[in-house]
Amino acid sequence: MTAIAVTIAGSDSGGGAGIQADLKTFSANGVFGASVIAALTAQNTLGVSAIHDVPPEFVRAQMTAVFSDLAVKATKIGMLSRVDTIEVVAEGLRAHETGPVVLDPVMVAASGDPLLADSAVDTLIALLLPLADIVTPNLHEAARMLQGDVAADEPQMQAQAERLLGLGANAVLLKGGHGSGANSADLLLDRNGNAVWLRSERIKTDNTHGTGCTLSSAIASGLAKGQDMEAAVRSAKSYIQAAIAAADTLHIGSGHGPVHHFHAFWSK
Repeated sequence: MTAIAVTIAGSDSGGGAGIQADLKTFSANGVFGASVIAALTAQNTLGVSAIHDVPPEFVRAQMTAVFSDLAVKATKIGMLSRVDTIEVVAEGLRAHETGPVVLDPVMVAASGDPLLADSAVDTLIALLLPLADIVTPNLHEAARMLQGDVAADEPQMQAQAERLLGLGANAVLLKGGHGSGANSADLLLDRNGNAVWLRSERIKTDNTHGTGCTLSSAIASGLAKGQDMEAAVRSAKSYIQAAIAAADTLHIGSGHGPVHHFHAFWSK
């Protein structure tokens, strides 16, 4: 049986993040990718200049078309900028066989441009967090979801991950890439109290556009292939680490370039 994953997210016209990054990641990890486009962005390596939300009824139609035909083994959710879009996606997740759900609470682009309205944060927490098998916020996204300060150290990260579980998450991967120091530490925490710290060397590069999208879709790829959650997260971490390490071999745009999704396949 072919492993199939679906991304429900926004389109990045620059090709480095969003739907485009998700589909590249699925393919690079041996998974067939399908998509439900929730928003269009006019975007490049310098930033986001415009956002056009797809009408909620068309998001619903895409979900019905995909899930009624394809044997989906995992679903990744990315940029959903409006309340009514979140409501339709939650409805669709309950109505269809989605496989494990990976929720990446995309709120701000790498350029700093906002991608999620303040009014939609509470709706995302209330409707999508309980439906997700794992949520993958970075430090700033976790702070916004919890209406608090950005975690400054590992004990604070653990406390915030526990609070996210209290809000309804089934498992949390709290990403420490926006922290400081020579190493980056991510925390995987689940409802059984299992805590796994994943530490990696911090790579010096400005080309990190799409890292969050790529990591979450790599997790979905592992889950679609039947890996358990910890194995899927570990393999995704290895993939994104290599994609960031190879990012400077690409020369894309004049701002924050993308990670190298096909680092294992393109000639050096």
